[in-house]
Amino acid sequence: MRQRLSLFRQPEEEEQEINITPMLDVVFIMLIFFIVTASFVKESGIDVNKPLAQTSQPKEKANILIAIDASGDIWIDRRKIDPRAVRANIERMHAENPQGTVVIQADADSRTADLVHVMDAARLAGVYDIAIAAPQPPQ
Repeated sequence: MRQRLSLFRQPEEEEQEINITPMLDVVFIMLIFFIVTASFVKESGIDVNKPLAQTSQPKEKANILIAIDASGDIWIDRRKIDPRAVRANIERMHAENPQGTVVIQADADSRTADLVHVMDAARLAGVYDIAIAAPQPPQ
């Protein structure tokens, strides 16, 4: 049997809604992207009063930060390190990131012997890209 089509037939009302699933997918992917690409700032763990230098330059990829305070204590990753364990710590951190460089933040009142000890430990650990941190002079 044929059904007759009525010209004045009321269309069935469908519930109109916005599908937010694709939007949530995009937001989630963007969140993952920003987390993966974010650069995390590493700090040595203490504030150091660095001496001024007229020729200081910014250093990229400084992944191993070592601080020497005025009393001669050595700090890596917010931990006070025994001077005899500096080389082992640098070797471990360099193995995690072979392209990383060592940046030493020596206090202006620290002894030169402590700085030389840390530099020797870094070279013995196989890291030859070593820099000494200094604030950039105002221009």
